[in-house]
Order: sequence, then C-alpha cells, then structure tokens
Amino acid sequence: MFDSILVVCTGNICRSPIGERLLRQLLPGKRITSAGIYGLEGSPADVSAQDVARRHGISLEGHRARKLTPQIMRESDLILVMEPAHLRFISDMAPEIRGKSLLFGQWLGPQDIPDPYCKSREAFDYVFGLLGKASQEWAHRLSQQGMKR
Repeated sequence: MFDSILVVCTGNICRSPIGERLLRQLLPGKRITSAGIYGLEGSPADVSAQDVARRHGISLEGHRARKLTPQIMRESDLILVMEPAHLRFISDMAPEIRGKSLLFGQWLGPQDIPDPYCKSREAFDYVFGLLGKASQEWAHRLSQQGMKR
C-alpha cells in the first residue's frame, strides 16, 4: 500500500497545500504531506489559496511551506507533482525517486495542474476544481479496492 503520500508544487503555498488537505479528507488513514521545489520555507498558504479552500470547506490553517529535499522524498511511498517540470526536477535531484513520482492530474488525461499564483480568483477556482477531481481519482485508486503496492 501507499501509506505515505507527498504532494509537490513550486512554492508549497498554493497547489500542494490544497492537494494535501483534499487527500487528507479523502484518505484519513494515510500520512499526507506537501513540499515545494522552491519551497518558501515557513510561509503560510497564499491568501487566495486559503480563500478558495475556505469557500469549499477546507482549512489551510497551520500550513507552513517547506522546501523539497531528497530526505523528504525518501520518506514517502508516492510523490504527486503538479507538472512535468517537477518530475524533471525530482529526476535531477534524486534519480532513484523518479519511479514513485507521478502527476497529481495523472487520471485526468493526464493533465498538468496550472499554477494560479498571482492570478485571478477564477484561476484559483479552476485549479481547486482540478485538484478536487484529481484527489477523488487518487482516493479511488488508492482505496482498498484500488491500487495496491
């Protein structure tokens, strides 16, 4: 089973905190964390990310950004990233980790989850919708009936 899941985006202040909290709701028995390629160490979630999450009943309270490291990746059974550039970054940083790294939007096409940072409320709503759909797909596949390791 994939008991430990790491959600990765660029800064760990928009997409990955939302993805982390959505997956936590859907997979309460799993250890789900997040980090950023260029993690803005110690920063709270972006205000717009907090707003869109709150409007959908999700709290990002207490989130603090952290920078992605090989150690954090080694501690995870599955790493979900937002875009192919993140997969390349992981391959360069720790090639042995690449095999357990997939796109968060894998089951949506696969589809990149675009970065809404510094964009409109509509952009954040769109990204939240993609993360919600992708989270549902991952939860289904990682459930007892779904993907086993």
